[in-house]
Amino acid sequence: MLVKLTVTNYALIDSLEFVPGQGMNIITGETGAGKSILLGAISLILGQRADSDSLLDKSRKCVVEGEFRIRKKNSAVFEFLKRESLDLSDTILLRREINPEGKSRAFINDTPVNLGMQKELGSLLVEIHSQHETLLLNQGRFQLSVLDAFSGKPDLVEKVQSLYAGWKNTSASLEKILEEEKHAAAEHDYIVFQVNELREANLKENEQQSLEEEEQRLTHAGEITAGLAEASEAMDGSQDNIITGTGHIISLLNGLIKYHPAIQEVLSRLQSIHVEMKDISGEIQSIRDKITADPERLQQINDRLNQIYRLQKKHHATTIEELIVLEEKMQQKLDSLENMAHKIAGVRKDCDDYFRRLTESAAALPDARKKAVPVAENAIRKMLSMLGMPSAACKISHEILNEPLSSGVDKIRFLFSANKGVDYSDISRVASGGELSRVMLAIKSSVAKLMDLPTIIFDEIDTGVSGETALRVGQVMQQLSQSHQVLAITHLPQIAGKGREHFTVYKEVTEKRTFSRIRKLNGEERVVEIARMLSGNRPTAIALENAKELLQH
Repeated sequence: MLVKLTVTNYALIDSLEFVPGQGMNIITGETGAGKSILLGAISLILGQRADSDSLLDKSRKCVVEGEFRIRKKNSAVFEFLKRESLDLSDTILLRREINPEGKSRAFINDTPVNLGMQKELGSLLVEIHSQHETLLLNQGRFQLSVLDAFSGKPDLVEKVQSLYAGWKNTSASLEKILEEEKHAAAEHDYIVFQVNELREANLKENEQQSLEEEEQRLTHAGEITAGLAEASEAMDGSQDNIITGTGHIISLLNGLIKYHPAIQEVLSRLQSIHVEMKDISGEIQSIRDKITADPERLQQINDRLNQIYRLQKKHHATTIEELIVLEEKMQQKLDSLENMAHKIAGVRKDCDDYFRRLTESAAALPDARKKAVPVAENAIRKMLSMLGMPSAACKISHEILNEPLSSGVDKIRFLFSANKGVDYSDISRVASGGELSRVMLAIKSSVAKLMDLPTIIFDEIDTGVSGETALRVGQVMQQLSQSHQVLAITHLPQIAGKGREHFTVYKEVTEKRTFSRIRKLNGEERVVEIARMLSGNRPTAIALENAKELLQH
């Protein structure tokens, strides 16, 4: 049940604290006082979306926090907390914060969570029933959920939904991979050709640099040989060559050492140069001897380099290493394409397995649902009678589909007859606005008894009803409040008189702005409030007496 709600900086609420009690809580107030704002704040902590437009003061964040107390037997809530690794406690705090930029944050027991998680938990704690929900009456999904509540097979329903989701996901994966296979088949041969071409080229790292250097030597062999011959001649071939000249200088300096000691250092350096020059001359001669013109080898190198350049241009590569990496990647892709058949077989097997298990599980639902049909019809019929529709009846048609859906293989259709002698038809065709509200209340009240839902909120579902019917609607809500916490927003005094606690929402107007407030009414204040609902802002003595009478029943 909702223990406490605190709201800060939301719509017309600057600061508000709402502490409902057990049983039936009535919320009343003038039109426009802010009852819908209070409900909007509750909806925020239940995972509804919001933006910065909902902030009263655009410079501050909005904070809404709800404290809930749950019973130990509410296994669904504890299973959720356990599954999401949240604190296991019989007290749950749901908090929502919206900053001035419109960004929202959600918390469960002070742990940040995504909005989907908060919405899922909120649906296990609170159910809001409003007059607009009558639109759900003709929706097959809603009708089936009602019947499932009577069937007592929630685990089987969840299993079917889970298997259906798995089947749809694997079917989508299979469709995707089959499409990939179609495209892969078209490019397979081309990739094989590319890989074979690169493989036959037998590319080696650093090969290109080595070939380009050799190509330069062979191309300029004559030029290199002539240059080296001229250098060799200058160093050791001509009459005035460099080596002979340095030898002569060395002889001269040897004869002068005895006259000047400093000549020794110069002589030593020159001797070193002389030895180095002889060595260089030998190297030049050796290089020259190895240089030979080889047109055949040059052609081979040019052919190999042209092959490398062509592959580089084709694949937008600049080095042999890049081509080698490309070949490896293409081979991996080819391996992947060739393994696709195995992958498809695996996904198809998973898909078939999901469908088989889905079909088996879905086949177990019709029997349970068929058995639940008379139980649901009878329960709703009794509730309709209590709500002032003694001749109204509900009939549930049940068909079996050829292929399972997320709800199984059952197609459910709720048909109603509001009066004797009137054929069964869709509810929207046979019921007035007030009757629609009562039919929805009858369904929700019947289903609520089968569920461990702590809090139920009725938002002005009294539209279109009055008098004795309003009393009956109040009695049904009061009966429901014996096992659930009920919050009823109402304009009808007959319903307001059934509450255990009574709160009024009102506007407070200051010099600068208007605020929405809420306060709990004591006994005398309740009499005045209900009398006001009966006769206006200045209740008469008769209205006050009528109010007292309503509170006594």
